[in-house]
Amino acid sequence: MSSAEPNPFAAFGAPAESGEQPQGAGEPAREEVIARLRPHSRVLFWPSVLLIAICAATGFFGGTLPEPWMNSALPIAALVLIALVWLLPLLAWLGRHYTITTRRIVIRRGLFVRTRQELMHTRGYDLTVRKNAVQSLFGSGDVLINTGLDRPVVLWDVPTADLVQSTLHDLMEQNLSAVARMRQQEQSAPHAGPPVWQ
Repeated sequence: MSSAEPNPFAAFGAPAESGEQPQGAGEPAREEVIARLRPHSRVLFWPSVLLIAICAATGFFGGTLPEPWMNSALPIAALVLIALVWLLPLLAWLGRHYTITTRRIVIRRGLFVRTRQELMHTRGYDLTVRKNAVQSLFGSGDVLINTGLDRPVVLWDVPTADLVQSTLHDLMEQNLSAVARMRQQEQSAPHAGPPVWQ
């Protein structure tokens, strides 16, 4: 590849060729993922206990019931119970995740019907951490992001909620100061006069 041609993989994080210029100070920094989070996994504790209990009861009572139809219905009933008390909570937990990048927060919910919400750090917001007794024991909590809309956006039961809050504060401060610098540079740039129309 000659030095006059741009690197087509530069947007994907490939290293720059020797003839290419590094990213300038006036250009915005590349967006990087800081953290990928899900709600705390302790919400799966009781469903997992019930899964073990259902499997143990099915194994214990299988083949010992007085009627043959009961022995046939027992595995079907166990599968239905497993789907209700273990699989649905697991899918609900898997369907919610949060991604924090250097520019925004991305909140994704749902498995079959997906909802994606993005909050830019440059917009500015207030952060609050709310913890109940169980969350305090495990170091998790709800991070409430007040964007000035009707209801705050909530990152439900995230692990290390205090660290998430301080990281979001730092990212918001960095992005707001970068926007202020760009506006100051735009205002201090010399104007070339009125545009010439051809």
